[in-house]
Amino acid sequence: MHWIAPSEKDTAAANLEKRLWDAADQFRANSGLKAQEYSGPILGLIFLRFADVRFSAQRSKLSLPSPSGTNPPGADLVGRSPPGGFRAGKPGNTGTGGEGAQLSRRGSRVDEPAAYHAEGVLYLSPEARFDYLLALPEAMDIGGQINAAMRDIEKQNPQLSGVLPKTYNLFTSTLLKELLKKVSEIPASVDYDAFGRIYEYFLGEFARTEGQKGGEFYTPSSIVKLLTEIIEPFHGRILDPACGSGGMFVQSARFVAERQKNPAAELAIHGVEKTDETGRLCRLNLAIHGLEGDIRHGGQVNSYYDDPHDAIGWFDFVLANPPFNVNAVDKERLKDQVGPGRRFPFALPRTDNANYLWIQLFYSSLNKQGRAGFVMANSASDARASEQDIRQKLIEARAVDVMVAVGPNLFYNVTLPCTLWFLDRGKANLPLPLGQIRRERIWSGEARPEGSGQESPETKGRGEGEVNHANTILFIDARHIYRQVDRAHRDWTPAQIGFIANLVRLYRGEALDYTLGGEEAEAKIKEVFSSRPLGEGPGVRAEAINASTASPQASGAQALTPTPLPQGEGLVYRDIPGLCKAATLSEVEAQGWSLNPGRYVGVAPGEDVSDEDFKEQLEELNEELEALNAQARELEQIIAANVAGILEA
Repeated sequence: MHWIAPSEKDTAAANLEKRLWDAADQFRANSGLKAQEYSGPILGLIFLRFADVRFSAQRSKLSLPSPSGTNPPGADLVGRSPPGGFRAGKPGNTGTGGEGAQLSRRGSRVDEPAAYHAEGVLYLSPEARFDYLLALPEAMDIGGQINAAMRDIEKQNPQLSGVLPKTYNLFTSTLLKELLKKVSEIPASVDYDAFGRIYEYFLGEFARTEGQKGGEFYTPSSIVKLLTEIIEPFHGRILDPACGSGGMFVQSARFVAERQKNPAAELAIHGVEKTDETGRLCRLNLAIHGLEGDIRHGGQVNSYYDDPHDAIGWFDFVLANPPFNVNAVDKERLKDQVGPGRRFPFALPRTDNANYLWIQLFYSSLNKQGRAGFVMANSASDARASEQDIRQKLIEARAVDVMVAVGPNLFYNVTLPCTLWFLDRGKANLPLPLGQIRRERIWSGEARPEGSGQESPETKGRGEGEVNHANTILFIDARHIYRQVDRAHRDWTPAQIGFIANLVRLYRGEALDYTLGGEEAEAKIKEVFSSRPLGEGPGVRAEAINASTASPQASGAQALTPTPLPQGEGLVYRDIPGLCKAATLSEVEAQGWSLNPGRYVGVAPGEDVSDEDFKEQLEELNEELEALNAQARELEQIIAANVAGILEA
């Protein structure tokens, strides 16, 4: 299926982002520093502007007299966040923090930090406020003043301890003055979500500037949106063991907020990031989006060897974009973590490649109803030898739910295509009701049950009839669905993301959700899936699906199409050549346990393989060849060592 969307025209928000980025680029040119040296200070000032707008709005609110002439404790505090948390939302009053906001009446809490913290607002001392810093003359040490402001913010708000940048003394007062002026152009009237988007825009631009290094901390937002739309993190504990700048958490919170829920109350965020600087970026990103989380970073924290969150069997959701094809992991340190109920439940891969270490970490961190969505190198879908054995065990555990092939140029740092993997440990508990199903994660938040592997959420369904997908895997080829951003970069539009996500919901028998993509996504779904095969009516059950619940062999002759759904629109999931295929486990076994969507989806009738497709296939084959050559070299060394041992005996 080909769906290439036109580039989006500039909007007012995009113009503001570009003006700010142009100022940052000028800042870079005049400072002579590398991107990783100036990115933190710039993001710190954007954060300070955000914090100042929220502080000023709350200060104006606290300055207003109550009907009795005083502001008793808590009188203005409505819709509180959990203690120490940040409340997401829009300001009711965007005061500037000027003279009118300085009024303090008898009984007012206008200068009490607790009155701000209770509303999820950071308290700013007078010398830490944006207007104060903006008014400083160039003759003063502006860099030193900003450093002092950042230290004071951390002191007044302990949850940010060690997070804010304090290297402004590296820049001249003239440069800082100009940058403060540019950041002040972000209007006080802008809503809080727009601040978050500006921050994300800068993260993306820094990633683009830094190339390969930038990919270590940033995953493009369209990729993250599709991951969250498919795993549906409504409520529960969420883990990213390679969390970078925290984009997975931010998008999960946005997913919840778009469905009229409070993310701070619905999600418990946990992350691991081995790079201390990137971990601080993550915590700052969470703060600017009104979120908090337990982020372990720097020091000796490394997800290969360490489990700081005691993750085994504990999480409702795992989202990640781990580094691809990492070598030189010390497997000797992992041997006591291998086996059922441990971090690597299937085996350690013999090849010097960490892809299947990551995949097992994601799987073992899920509870019995948990879902995972992550990005992985294409080569992992077809890897041979010990990696194939691990993949077979994962498939036989009925954990693999959906595989999505992604085209090239969606990442800033690599041009190669990749694959999105989706695991669902709840599949083993099917059948589930067919039809209007929404997986509601019910988490009461009690203390963790004794013993690993015990889960807190339940899965609830609504509808009639039963359908079983435990013995099938949905493969989607999304390589030809994209928007061309510029010559070298692509992304997905909201409608394209909504279309792919609702394709998955059709397959699962869930209620369709057009929160993302709206009418355009809905129209595309109806265009592709509303036609019902001859002889099929709205009440027909797909008997073949329910017949294959015992084993892969038993399901071999059964097809998963069509799957009529009581959506009221005549919508039917069916395999569509060139787009999607629901393959039985016996079909997957026949393909050598491959999880490469291209092996199953095929090509649409009348379509030939394009030059671009041929190039992608050639790149994938070359990537696989390199992996096989690496395995061959490893085996050659093992054989040589064994022969030498025999000769010496």
